[in-house]
Amino acid sequence: MGSGMGKTSTRGHKGQGSRSGSRLLRGFEGGQMPLHRRLPKRGFTNIFRTEYQIVNLDRLAGLGEKNITLEVLINNGIAGKNDLIKILGDGNLKSALHVQAHKFSKSAQEKIAKAGGKAEVIGAVTPASETTQPTQPKQETKSKKK
Repeated sequence: MGSGMGKTSTRGHKGQGSRSGSRLLRGFEGGQMPLHRRLPKRGFTNIFRTEYQIVNLDRLAGLGEKNITLEVLINNGIAGKNDLIKILGDGNLKSALHVQAHKFSKSAQEKIAKAGGKAEVIGAVTPASETTQPTQPKQETKSKKK
């Protein structure tokens, strides 16, 4: 029983692709302008972007816990162990929760406070201007040009 691909072995008659040793580049379209070059390019990718795992309040309320820490979120499969977590305000809280996360939206903070809970920011990154030591004023040098 054969493969059903006799004679030209699916290479076709003549041409670049039928020759031995032919290896075409990915995206090559036989000389036609490739699709990836025909489409317009827009924007850029910021390599310094910090990605947050977003969690809404309705998911927190569904956990049935009063203290919500990173360990609770990881154990329930809501976040990974290396994820940064941001709490968003979608949903309502019926009970007071003490929530620890890396970031909170304004609406989430308001809803947590309104329910009588507390939103605690952990691992807060301070801006570089606040972390640098204050510089000493430079002493004036008395040099006169002649």
